[in-house]
Amino acid sequence: MTPLGAKLREMRAKRGVSLKEMAAGLSVSSAYLSALEHGKRGKPTWFLVQRIITYFNVIWDEAEEIQRLAEMSDPKVTLDTSGLDPRATELTNLLERKIGGLSVESLDHLLHQLRVVAARDNV
Repeated sequence: MTPLGAKLREMRAKRGVSLKEMAAGLSVSSAYLSALEHGKRGKPTWFLVQRIITYFNVIWDEAEEIQRLAEMSDPKVTLDTSGLDPRATELTNLLERKIGGLSVESLDHLLHQLRVVAARDNV
C-alpha cells in the first residue's frame, strides 16, 4: 500500500464510501483505484490528485497532505548515485536488499532519522 493509498482508504472508511463508489466519482475503474492504493500503479497525475481533493471536498491542510502523499507514493523508485560519495551507493543498495524485512517500527525509526539528518543538512 502506498502512503496515498492508506490515506484514501482511511478517508473512504470515515465517510462510508466504497472503492467502487469512489472510482465512479473519479471516473476511473475500481481496478485502477485499487491498484493505485496498493502500489501496483505509479503515482497519480496532478489532475487525478485534484479530482480526489474535490471528491472528498477537502481544503487547505488536508488538501496539501493529499498532494504531499501523492508525491511520496511512487512504488518503483530509481536512485542514481553516480557521482555521489560511495556511501550513498552502499546505502541505496543496502536499503534495496533489506527494506522488505524491516518491521513497521524500524521503518518509522529510519524515516524519522532521515528527516532529522536531512533537516540538519538543509535538504
